Amino acid sequence: MTRASLLFPALLAAAVPAVVQAQAADPAAAQIDAFHGALLNLMKQGKSLGAQGRYRQIEPAVQRAFDLAAMTRFAVGPRWASASPQDQAALVKAFTRLTVASYAHNFDSYDGERFTIDPKVDTRGPDKLVKTQIAPSKGAPTDIAYRMRQSGGTWKVIDVYYKGSISELATRRSDFSSAASIPALVQKINALADKQMG
Repeated sequence: MTRASLLFPALLAAAVPAVVQAQAADPAAAQIDAFHGALLNLMKQGKSLGAQGRYRQIEPAVQRAFDLAAMTRFAVGPRWASASPQDQAALVKAFTRLTVASYAHNFDSYDGERFTIDPKVDTRGPDKLVKTQIAPSKGAPTDIAYRMRQSGGTWKVIDVYYKGSISELATRRSDFSSAASIPALVQKINALADKQMG
């Protein structure tokens, strides 16, 4: 595994989640507001739920907020186009499992953290950028931005940026590129998910 592949999950874990502070008027921001609310509930019950319980609880919220099929395509890169429909389905399933497992692992407890959402949502072509901060009870907040695009009439996350520039998908794509084949990549993604749940 490359050093870059470890960067985003580690930084996200260090950031520690936060409390939803205000309702958002923009539909893309409202989607993130709802997701933050689900994360907050997860954190508050985290220790009692355990890893598997946290996974089951946050999975529906991740499915609602993220366009996991699009994220998988971006993370896999050019090999996606030549993969069979069966392999594509296996990749989406594994990537979804990794995404849910990462949130279940990183957002496992609550200690007075706060989520805040910048009311100014940037529009960039077909996408919107929702900027947020994760503020621990002590110390400096961490900037997290969600790149969003409409899917089926709903705004959904297609990438997450740490400190405004570190792309989760770019980090994943760099890590995934070392897999020799699509089956090997599916195995690798599932192994990463297993590690998050360990």
